[in-house]
Amino acid sequence: MSLTATGGKVRSGWLTRINGAGHYRALTIYLLVVLAHWIEHFVQAVQIYVFDVPRPQARGVLGEPFPFLISSELLHVLYAIYMLVGLALLRRAFSGEARTWWTAALVIQAWHFFEHALLAAQAWTGSNLAGRPVPTSILQLAIARVETHLIYNIIVLIPLLTAISLHWFRKDGRNAGTPPCTCATHFVSS
Repeated sequence: MSLTATGGKVRSGWLTRINGAGHYRALTIYLLVVLAHWIEHFVQAVQIYVFDVPRPQARGVLGEPFPFLISSELLHVLYAIYMLVGLALLRRAFSGEARTWWTAALVIQAWHFFEHALLAAQAWTGSNLAGRPVPTSILQLAIARVETHLIYNIIVLIPLLTAISLHWFRKDGRNAGTPPCTCATHFVSS
């Protein structure tokens, strides 16, 4: 690390790049994975509600060729980690109202991650919550699993997309204390 004339620390490395010059690319990749996962849940709901596939057989897109990803909770716990880490790492480039929305998504995802960690622990130990026959999250005690995860993914996606929209399409609120983020150059002319 080096020091600026004002005595503040200047960070260098990949974290600075993904929140500065590489933020648009990092955020775009992150968003594509988020949307792909959301599509998984949407396809699973379509399988159940449109095609009358029994819930245990409704596995989404990846779960069809790789059913162990669903039954082991591996796909969902890895995705929950990806979401949480991405929200934490990419947060620095957001500011103003966009940062508030991004932080809301981060807080909701932290709870969502906890729920997936709980499900994974149950799947891996064989000891299920409340004596249920299958791994069960806390919200699943009141709402069915498919609907629970659709709800979680929607309530994370709404503030996430709001933050990205504010960040990409508004010039105001750029974070003055970090290297300039390249996102604005893709959508907003000076």
